[in-house]
Amino acid sequence: MQQASPVAIRLEKNLPIASGVGGGSSDAAATLNGLARLWKLDIDHNSLARIGLSLGADLPMCLKSKPLIARGIGDEVSPLPAFPALGLVLVNPGIAVSTPDVFKALSSRNNEALPPLPKRLDFHTIRNWLETTRNDLEPAARSIKPAIGEALKALKKADAAFARMSGSGATCFGLFETGNVAKRAAIEIRARHPDWFVAATRSMEVGDGEA
Repeated sequence: MQQASPVAIRLEKNLPIASGVGGGSSDAAATLNGLARLWKLDIDHNSLARIGLSLGADLPMCLKSKPLIARGIGDEVSPLPAFPALGLVLVNPGIAVSTPDVFKALSSRNNEALPPLPKRLDFHTIRNWLETTRNDLEPAARSIKPAIGEALKALKKADAAFARMSGSGATCFGLFETGNVAKRAAIEIRARHPDWFVAATRSMEVGDGEA
């Protein structure tokens, strides 16, 4: 077997660490994909996903790098045939939250499954669906870092149609009808909280999704 050539990787981190948005896992997934191409490895996606799973539960979904539904511990992924580009604002109140600590603080680990996605996906149907869902980690994370509640309040004050904590925290996201509205909201929140991480972005559009 031919020995793989050594590599040097320089990472520029633009997301807060331990922020619940999968930044580190996305970096790891990009590295795995890049090394597979660099070394011209004869490896299929499922095999690469198994390697990724050994590094973190959310690596398989980050390797897909597209809108999807994840089940299990994050290893069972089903890409969506269509998803709209939604205006989003990410807010982190300048704090990091340890994922193991959040799971230790969980009051219940046996919760009902989330409802299925609506057949038609647009801003309004997704917002309405989100209202029927939950993030089971949010109460535990807020008990550790109450500032998460302040981030959610800031998003709602900026007229987010929906706001919730992302992953295990402490980053929260707000849903806005367009990218331009999200940008204006981000400017407003940043002016009020200059020491916070605030970023406007959009979800990845897939298929016949519409903004």
